[in-house]
Amino acid sequence: MCTYNGAKYLPEQLKSIANQIIPVDELVVCDDGSNDDTIQVLKTFSENSSFPVFIHQNESNLGSTKNFEKCLSLCKGDIIFLSDQDDAWRADKVEKQIAYFNEHPEIDAVFSDAMMMDDDSRPTGRTIWQEIEFNAEAQAKWIRGEGHEILFKGFVVTGATLAIRKKVLRKLMPFPTHVPDLIHDAYIAMVLSLQEKIAFINDTLISYRIHASQQVGFGSKVEYVRFKDRFSRDRNEKLIPLKEKADKLFKLYLLLMEIPFIPKEKLRKLRMSQKHYHKRATLPDNRLKRIAPVVTDIVQGKYAFSSKDWWLPAFGDIFE
Repeated sequence: MCTYNGAKYLPEQLKSIANQIIPVDELVVCDDGSNDDTIQVLKTFSENSSFPVFIHQNESNLGSTKNFEKCLSLCKGDIIFLSDQDDAWRADKVEKQIAYFNEHPEIDAVFSDAMMMDDDSRPTGRTIWQEIEFNAEAQAKWIRGEGHEILFKGFVVTGATLAIRKKVLRKLMPFPTHVPDLIHDAYIAMVLSLQEKIAFINDTLISYRIHASQQVGFGSKVEYVRFKDRFSRDRNEKLIPLKEKADKLFKLYLLLMEIPFIPKEKLRKLRMSQKHYHKRATLPDNRLKRIAPVVTDIVQGKYAFSSKDWWLPAFGDIFE
């Protein structure tokens, strides 16, 4: 578990870990410089815990990715369960994930769905898989060994639901920090999906808290551009996000190409997607000159990289 100013919700998470049907062997916590009562909450819990609790306080702030890297490296068990500080585990979480590993020795990591809850621990009635549309079709694609193609487009694996075999960490560390948005769980999922070594349990094994102060969440939605605004907004307002996306995908592509055990042929669609976004970001200002390159990508099906409703970005690229 990694903590940072988590005193408000931490007791509920700690209680849920202590109440597991199959008890954990240890709890390793790395605190990234909290200035609230987080450390005191942890110490109080450790004094009454039936399992050892190891509390490490960082001398300087590492950030979430490097803090999780440190914390994972300090764990001794064969199976490591990643935990956020503000969620709550279902009582059978450890039991379910241990059973999955025992039944699937070829799998190195497994994640699950989660029930979303609010500040007051009340269920919202939604799950994170519903929010990110990891539906039956996407799940079938994952099972076919195409999970990496889903991850090229966005987040699916929530680190707070993830369990991983310790032995695989030597291939994953150190975690990179130079690719935007590629935090620890996204990187773990990406690399293992390219090897077909990560699977999922279709069940809500945790309650995932949605609140304003969390680093990563599912509460915010992308605001669609209205039709009439497409003809009036500054063109750079459209192009800058496309350039940023192309740059991020290129950095990801270069990173994955350097990992020797990743099948390079599986990176083909990532490179195609990167080139598509770069092409969109560099279309000429003259609308007539945009028609041919846009139609080419439509015919080749490349606008599927941008949206399941491919005609919307295609229309925008011609007329905006």
